[in-house]
Amino acid sequence: MQAAERPENESQRLTALHALRILDTPIDDAFEQLTQLACDLFDVPTALVSLVDEERQWFKSHHGLDACETRREISFCAHAVAANTPLVIEDTGDDPRFADNPLVQGMPHIRFYAGHPLRPTGELAVGTLCLISDRPRTFSARDRQILARLAGQVDELLRQHQMRHTLSQVTRRYEALFNESATGIVRIDREGKVLGINPYALTMLGYTKQEVVGRNVSMLTPPTIRAEHDHFIARFLTGSDPKVIGRGREVEALHKEGRLVPVHLAVNAIHNEQDEVVEFLGILTNLSDVYDANHRMHKEQSLLKVLHQGITDYQALMSGEQLWSFLMEALRELTDSDYALIGEVLPTSTTNALKIHAITDLSWSDESRHLMEQLRSGDMRLTNPDSLLGRVFAHGDVVITDDVYHHAQRGGFPPGHPRIDNYLGAPIFSGDKLIGMFAIANSQQTLSQTLLDWLQPFTDTCALLINLYRQMAEREQVTRDLAAARDQAEQANKAKSEFLSSMSHELRTPLNAILGFAQLLGKGRRDPLSEKQQRQVNQIEKSGQHLLSLINEVLDLAKIESGHMTLSIEPIAMEGVIDDACSTLEASIDAAGLTLQRPPLAKPWQVAADYTRTKQVLLNLLSNAIKYNRPQGSIRMTVEQQGSELCVRVTDSGYGIAPERQHELFEPFNRLDAEHGTIEGTGIGLAITRELVERMRGQIGVTSTPGQGATFWFTLPLTEASPPNESSVARTLSNAAANPRRLHLLYIEDNPTNQRLMEDIMEDFDQVRLQTVTSAELGLDIMRHSPPDLVLMDIHLPGMNGYQALDAIQHDPRLQHIPVVALSANAMERDRAHGLAAGFADYLTKPIDIDQLSSTLSRYVSAASVTETPRKAP
Repeated sequence: MQAAERPENESQRLTALHALRILDTPIDDAFEQLTQLACDLFDVPTALVSLVDEERQWFKSHHGLDACETRREISFCAHAVAANTPLVIEDTGDDPRFADNPLVQGMPHIRFYAGHPLRPTGELAVGTLCLISDRPRTFSARDRQILARLAGQVDELLRQHQMRHTLSQVTRRYEALFNESATGIVRIDREGKVLGINPYALTMLGYTKQEVVGRNVSMLTPPTIRAEHDHFIARFLTGSDPKVIGRGREVEALHKEGRLVPVHLAVNAIHNEQDEVVEFLGILTNLSDVYDANHRMHKEQSLLKVLHQGITDYQALMSGEQLWSFLMEALRELTDSDYALIGEVLPTSTTNALKIHAITDLSWSDESRHLMEQLRSGDMRLTNPDSLLGRVFAHGDVVITDDVYHHAQRGGFPPGHPRIDNYLGAPIFSGDKLIGMFAIANSQQTLSQTLLDWLQPFTDTCALLINLYRQMAEREQVTRDLAAARDQAEQANKAKSEFLSSMSHELRTPLNAILGFAQLLGKGRRDPLSEKQQRQVNQIEKSGQHLLSLINEVLDLAKIESGHMTLSIEPIAMEGVIDDACSTLEASIDAAGLTLQRPPLAKPWQVAADYTRTKQVLLNLLSNAIKYNRPQGSIRMTVEQQGSELCVRVTDSGYGIAPERQHELFEPFNRLDAEHGTIEGTGIGLAITRELVERMRGQIGVTSTPGQGATFWFTLPLTEASPPNESSVARTLSNAAANPRRLHLLYIEDNPTNQRLMEDIMEDFDQVRLQTVTSAELGLDIMRHSPPDLVLMDIHLPGMNGYQALDAIQHDPRLQHIPVVALSANAMERDRAHGLAAGFADYLTKPIDIDQLSSTLSRYVSAASVTETPRKAP
């Protein structure tokens, strides 16, 4: 027996089969009638609609056969499916593929088989319509045609089954969407009558289904627009521009109780197969929570604004005597109140008194106006502990009432006093100490503990400000004392630094002359010195160089302490600076009889640092390793990466440093008693080294064990950036030198770091005048008034993006001639293709390739030198 091979497109075929949703479905009369017809037409006992699954063949219809499925490996239909062509076997006994098949040797004793592939979804065969007989027979060309037509009918039945399944799914989804949606849905006919309404809409508007269905939908609209509602539908049906239909807008729906509910309404027209409007579908989204949330958010934002401004602008508000008025007005706005006050509690010998800092004007006469002025000025204190205010400032109680005129603590209001409907008084505590209070009246909000809890941040801010207010005088005095001490210290430090700097310069001037003449004497050819004189001159030069190095160290320390030390931080190759430092001290290392061990660097690391100062750090550490080493000792230098930093270690084989004194190493002029020995030095080299390393954002330290040498290490931040390619810059500068006119380059970029990078790059382009703006809108304004020769533009910009700006340039006759080059971090090939297709003259990517940028600019610099770019009047 030969099992059928699986087709190459087996995965796609099985997907198509399963998509029919036909496997293991109940008996279908349409399929049964068709297989019965096939048996009658061909006079065979058995006809099958066979579907070949992954490991079986399943029969949707099996007329004349009891089984509903068989194994795929013995299936005749699998051979027809694999070949995707009709399969006819007139006598299985003569076909070696099937002669020993269990279905031939046993039931149903197949001696004749004819199967035609079923392809309901295209070219993929999912099964067969097959004929089976227990007797051999011939099968003519006409028989094959009839079988093919019957298979086509099966294909149609399979497609209809799939469509019915899909339609059933859509219907269930629609019913679920309509009945279970958390959005209101209303079906309306062409006359505006409600055909259906879902439960959510009924709940939202307070109606029952019977109260709405069959009535005009205008019953759900406010009376002000009810008369116009039917005209919306009529105008739409006559072809007028819709105002609501097909467009979403925020409106108000009418609740059964008469209140208005804010909703977002979207009305869509439903068309039949003839593209005629048969009904309308209205979607109502309840915006009540959104409106409430917006209101709460506005209040929260207002509260945060008050807190932020009260704290950050405290000094300005206090200096202008506006702090308390600001807080009082903020309290009124936060609580929607007509009146408010804020006061400070002052303890007295008997009870607390209230000093009012701010109060809303409640005056109604000249006498009451004078009273209000006294309260505002702080000249009058409130002391009655039993009034509505007194219960708060004297006892620390919270007082809330919606009926002021019947409250037990109401002290009475004189004739003409403004009406007070509700009142809230709240104490302000600092820890357990009562330090102030605030009060509001005639609030539009519900006065409750909930409102008071929400105002707690405001209350805490008031407590902080009252304490600050009380401490201001003491703080200002402390500040003045500290400022005087600081100024004195700064002046002393400045005087010291200026003295050291001045003395260093004064000493260097004659010393340089001494060294210069010493070198002239030593190299004199006309009057050569004797050997003794040569030794003396060499000694003068050697001592002078040593003195000069000491003076330079003092000068560096003075520069650092006075803040005059400047660094040029840029990417530098660490291997190069190490080579330079080691070469400089090579002779000194050999003269001292030492061995320098320096393993090769594992990677070509680059650090962000100042080249000269990094070399100085290395020279200082290596010099110390030479000076404080043992005879015939060694120096070992290692470099390794530690996270985002590079660590350099210099290890000597000297006598080491006691742990308790290692912290003194980096103190200026501290040589750890070496000043009493024969080794020369100022004791400030390591102090300078530490300052240089830390100013280059690194760290420095030492590890040492007495008798076992010392290791000095420092770190610098790693960087992946590379120094500009000198050949490309030189080439661009050479091109720029030949241009008689400077190219006006407009760079549109919102990132300050990228702006600074471009400015640094353009410093090497003498023939380019760079102008930088932060937005496309500003760039367009500049282009219209002063058209540049070239625009370099980022794609992701605030507001109008790069593509929108390019479109505006292309549609403006005054700007169409200006080439625009894109500069974007979108670096995929499809991004570049899209940019060029949109009309960018070129598309450069970030990180900036300086060679590519130089080449691009060179083209436009050259073009600008040949002809002036035409300028149109703005």
